[in-house]
Amino acid sequence: MSYSSVDRVSLPTPSIDVAGRLVLAGMVASMVFDFWGQILSPGLGFANLSPHGLARSLLGTFGLPNGDFAGYFVHFYLVGLIGYPIGWLFVFRPAWAAVTGGKGGWLAASAVYGFGLWIFAIGGITAIAGLPFFLNFTGITWVALVGHVAYGIALVATLRLMERTAPKPVAQPA
Repeated sequence: MSYSSVDRVSLPTPSIDVAGRLVLAGMVASMVFDFWGQILSPGLGFANLSPHGLARSLLGTFGLPNGDFAGYFVHFYLVGLIGYPIGWLFVFRPAWAAVTGGKGGWLAASAVYGFGLWIFAIGGITAIAGLPFFLNFTGITWVALVGHVAYGIALVATLRLMERTAPKPVAQPA
């Protein structure tokens, strides 16, 4: 079963193996996102990402607890480790294959997925949370674009690496 292929898509049966791979890939991708947004970008003189702040604003909009812990929990665990990886595997990857026939390969697909995540987070979630549309296209908007595209690429690259290094099943003698 391929979790990253965009040319021949079959949906995996949900299992512990699938969940584990998605969480691990989401963890690597989230670390890439946060390394870019909280270390590299500010170190280069650009904006510092604070995605837990967006999560806190969204939670507050719905009257839910919106302290620091809740913001980090939603951003890192629910979105980065679970939501976005599930979105790749069960929504975007099949849609990409249906629309493009798998043309462009995994790198283009993962970058477009990251771009879509940016539209969703910075264009959509900010509006729902009562923040300015695309955060008024300030520096943080563009740092978030790079971060989301890097997340998408890191997610799929990690899934591909896990597929290549996974032990192959051994045929049992009859």
